[in-house]
Amino acid sequence: MPEAKEIILKLRGLEVHFPIRKGVFKRVAAHVKAVDGIDLDVYRGETLGLVGESGCGKTTLGKSILQLVKATSGEIFYDDRTKERDLNKLDHKEMMEVRKKLQIVFQDPHSSLNPAFTVFQALEDPLKIYGIKSKQERRKIIGDLLVSVNMRREQMDLYPHEFSGGQRQRIGIARALSIEPDLIVCDEAVSALDVSIQAQVLKLLKDIKVKRNLTYLFITHDLSVVEYISDRVAVMYLGKIVELADVEDLYAQTMHPYTKALLSAIPVADLDKKSKRIILQGDVPSPVNPPSGCPFHPRCSQCQEICKTDIPPLTRYETNGNEHYSACHFAEQQLEK
Repeated sequence: MPEAKEIILKLRGLEVHFPIRKGVFKRVAAHVKAVDGIDLDVYRGETLGLVGESGCGKTTLGKSILQLVKATSGEIFYDDRTKERDLNKLDHKEMMEVRKKLQIVFQDPHSSLNPAFTVFQALEDPLKIYGIKSKQERRKIIGDLLVSVNMRREQMDLYPHEFSGGQRQRIGIARALSIEPDLIVCDEAVSALDVSIQAQVLKLLKDIKVKRNLTYLFITHDLSVVEYISDRVAVMYLGKIVELADVEDLYAQTMHPYTKALLSAIPVADLDKKSKRIILQGDVPSPVNPPSGCPFHPRCSQCQEICKTDIPPLTRYETNGNEHYSACHFAEQQLEK
């Protein structure tokens, strides 16, 4: 990540609540609080890892940034170096202009490509929309994109079923790159792949990021992947950010008990380095009716009375001279230890 921190994306009070309708008249009875009041800055040129258990709201957060899911409230400011705009307030035409700079790589490489389209047909639509009218020019651009993701030009005339999972994900990456974006949301981009293929795709993503000066929001549940690819890591639980730090600081000086539990579950080949596994009790509470106080307190072994009544704010600390944020009443005690 570059030394000068320039904010490309700024989230303030972001909420995404899905209504639950019941009865004959389909009245709103409750809401699923998928994203529940998030403040977050993403710096230009960095890879920000977003981790947490399934159902914590990671994917919803990524989709709300791209306006694939509409936010209930809050602000999403995107700065393209000409002006800063709140994406939640843009109309369709304005959002189409901005969408060129914000792209996504989906989780499932099998369902993210239309089986009836060749690779060329799947990748040419964005080019058509954004002004590349010549078919010959589109073929050249798509051929160059395939080469950039370690595939062959002639493969643009093949169909998705003729590729392996790793190749399909590379096509998905090429499609995201086709209109030269600034920021790419990678939504579990390697979770559906074999481990050996994961390594290839991760290395490819790192190389492309450097060559094209990209910014990644990398969503995953795999903390070993996050450690390899990320500059900073945000840990999410029940719709909230509970810890945020540089990757080295997060792994070396963990300040939130939930993050500690996630880190203890990472498989380690060296038995001397293996820490004691922290088993979380119970299930993730329902986002329809989250617990009072700290959302993690029903599963936390360090829970005290204050945790049951007061919501801990995401507070700034310092570790090794770097910013380290934690939403825990006893984070300072962890830091002193």
